Amino acid sequence: MPRTMKALMKTRPAPGASMERRPQPGLGPNDVLVAVQAASICGTDLHIYSWDPVMRKRIHPPMVFGHEFCGVVEKVGSEVEAVKPGQFVSAEMHVACGHCLQCRIGQQHICQNLRIIGIDLDGCFAQFVRIPASNVLPIDPAIPPDYAAVLDPLGNAVHTVLAGEVAGQTVAVVGCGPIGLMAIEVAEACGATAVFGIEIKPERIALARRVGADAVFNPKDTDVVAAVREATRGTGADVVLEMSGHPQAIRDAFGMLRGGGRISLLGLPAEPVKLDLVPDVIFKGATVQGIYGRRMYDTWYRMLSLLKAGRINLEPIISARLPLDQFARAFELQKRGEASKILLYPNGIPK
Repeated sequence: MPRTMKALMKTRPAPGASMERRPQPGLGPNDVLVAVQAASICGTDLHIYSWDPVMRKRIHPPMVFGHEFCGVVEKVGSEVEAVKPGQFVSAEMHVACGHCLQCRIGQQHICQNLRIIGIDLDGCFAQFVRIPASNVLPIDPAIPPDYAAVLDPLGNAVHTVLAGEVAGQTVAVVGCGPIGLMAIEVAEACGATAVFGIEIKPERIALARRVGADAVFNPKDTDVVAAVREATRGTGADVVLEMSGHPQAIRDAFGMLRGGGRISLLGLPAEPVKLDLVPDVIFKGATVQGIYGRRMYDTWYRMLSLLKAGRINLEPIISARLPLDQFARAFELQKRGEASKILLYPNGIPK
């Protein structure tokens, strides 16, 4: 009989999830089996758990979800040489095909045939997860262990911030959820002269200030475009990082960008967004970037270096640590917006 494991599964196309016993993943010759130490809940996981329309065509139950994690290598496939049992690791959960044009020219993060572990393949809300060896990243002992569970979203933040020049620039971060908060820290660490947060939720406004934002403006009670322009002596922000995906926030983001500036779009709108391209992009000479995932693996080495150097403190962003069995409580906290990042421990919380 194969060994079994505890796994949080999306068993049917409906809201919720259930804890199940299922066989441990088998390994191919180039795979690695990792005992999951900690897994983090992402906004995508909340969409899956709630069975929101945005995920219904992509997710095919039954499956194990979750795609942010760290753990210890349990065993490796017969042809794996670079990864060893006992190593503490995280992983890039985007699996590229290696054969399409984008893969061949170093753009694996936008592979034409991209699959995501935890969305298209069984994920990490379980005691064990199977990862291609080429996707595994060993973690330096100088990096706090729990930080390794949130490298996926930190990579999004690092990719967004460093998609253009940031040293000596003024930066506006629109949407101070977990990735936006991380982006504030990354921008500060990489030499931004001032970082402004745009956020409506009081708890996130407080967190944005705590992680280093020079000022935080609330669209509910402030004209945020005017506020950013006033804070930049009428010029507008050199760099705007849009993390919210809210249509009005996106329009505000273009409004607060200076002429000739760079706007990087990571947030995912739930509906088409109407923009006036003439004043917002064309006459402004704006550089507009779509950001997806992390550059494989340039972004990983940049963020690991920042963490190892102690330039980023993720502790304020981690709201709670819970056993995987308490997943319902964790998702409820996340759904109510009462938490930033929640870590779940499939094999028990380390003492």
